[in-house]
Amino acid sequence: MTENPRTISVSGSGSAEAAPDLLTLTVGVESRRDNVAAAYGDAGKAATAVTAALRDRGVADRDITTSGLNVRAEVTWQEGQGQTVSGYLASSTLCVRIRALAASSDIIAAAVAAGGDDVRLQGLVLGFADSSSVEARAREAAWNDALNTAQHYAALAGTSLGKVISVTQQSGVQPPVPMAAMQRAAATESLSVEAGQSSMSAAIGVVWELA
Repeated sequence: MTENPRTISVSGSGSAEAAPDLLTLTVGVESRRDNVAAAYGDAGKAATAVTAALRDRGVADRDITTSGLNVRAEVTWQEGQGQTVSGYLASSTLCVRIRALAASSDIIAAAVAAGGDDVRLQGLVLGFADSSSVEARAREAAWNDALNTAQHYAALAGTSLGKVISVTQQSGVQPPVPMAAMQRAAATESLSVEAGQSSMSAAIGVVWELA
């Protein structure tokens, strides 16, 4: 907080919570094989099986995105021989948006079962299909925080607030925090996904003229 004879400048922060209605899941596929063709082919088969299982359970094509296709040699060090190729790894990543949260546990289990040992669950985020109303409430909370602080300091200085000189959104609205990543699917049983509440936050800076 800074103050001069004409203005007062304060920062405000706030957050808002709501029940999430969208789960974004990151699914990795990794196939280690003795040759490039086998690694690439098996990774493709696993990815196709995963996407088919997702579609069978109502996930729309627009909610499944493939990214991060990669094929590389894996090398080991052997005394007297230096680096030698021990195999090949083909991998890809699927970003999946699940809108039916009540069915999310079964959908994830089906994807893991379809891909088998080549599947990696790399994390999930619970959020909002349309976050505008939650963002608006977070901004309102940030505004009220700044206003209360400014009124308090103005009262301590024996004056009151005049018109607003400027408003600055300091750091933007922060999205929901991702849940912990799951590096490997250990079993195909359904794990419970509890939606709970997700929060969004906002921060602003406001300058008022002093009356």
